[in-house]
This record gives sequence, C-alpha cells and structure tokens, in this order.
Amino acid sequence: MKPTLQAGLRHKAKFEVTRDRTIDFMGEKARVYATPMLVRDVEVACRELLLAHLDAGEDSVGTRIELDHLAATPMGMQVELDIELAEVKGRAVTFKVEGRDGVDTICPATHQRFIVDVAQTEKRLAAKAAKAGLA
Repeated sequence: MKPTLQAGLRHKAKFEVTRDRTIDFMGEKARVYATPMLVRDVEVACRELLLAHLDAGEDSVGTRIELDHLAATPMGMQVELDIELAEVKGRAVTFKVEGRDGVDTICPATHQRFIVDVAQTEKRLAAKAAKAGLA
C-alpha cells in the first residue's frame, strides 16, 4: 500500500443504467436497476478508488457490504456513486457510499474490502483447489 492510502479519499463513478444492469422479471415497461448490479457497481467503484493507492502486485477483495436500495431507477437514467474511504485499519478498508440517479437518492451503503497480495492469493487458491480435488 502506498502512503497516499488515507481516510478521506473520494471517488465518483458515473454510468448509465443499461439493459444488462436491469431486472427483467416484471416486463419491459418495468426494467429498473437491479439490486445485485448496484452491489456490483459499488464494489467496482470502491476498488477503482483503491487501485491508485496500491503497490504493484496488490489488489483488493470485498468482504462485506451493507446497502439499502431505496428507489427504483429506470433503464436509461444516469447514476452517480459518491465513494468516500472512511477508514483504513491495516489492510482492511471501509467505504461510505451514496448513490443518486438525478431524481432520488437510491442507496446509502457501507462496503469493506481487504487488500491482498495477488501472488499469495493465487497460491492459497491453488492449494484449496488441490484439496478439493479440482487441480
């Protein structure tokens, strides 16, 4: 981790709610931003903030998310996620997130990630796969 990884860092992620981000089970007229895709977008946006502050060979994995999906966002609308790095405790980091769609606040969220060494993670996963008979 670089010394620039400090609480208070901010990042904004902006994107359109495209068809692949929507639910389909209520029909075409009710296509709205799907909660699982919102969770994914929060994770990706938090990781993007971290990447500029990690050393070569480091990345992060999500460990916890708490999110309230408060408002439906129709397909075609723009969404903005405002990300703040709230806490750094060793390799554990916590983010506060607010999502908006231009009309409503669509979510408050708290997301935790853990910074990992990619090579060490690959070794651990290979060992687990071998134990499971997958290798």
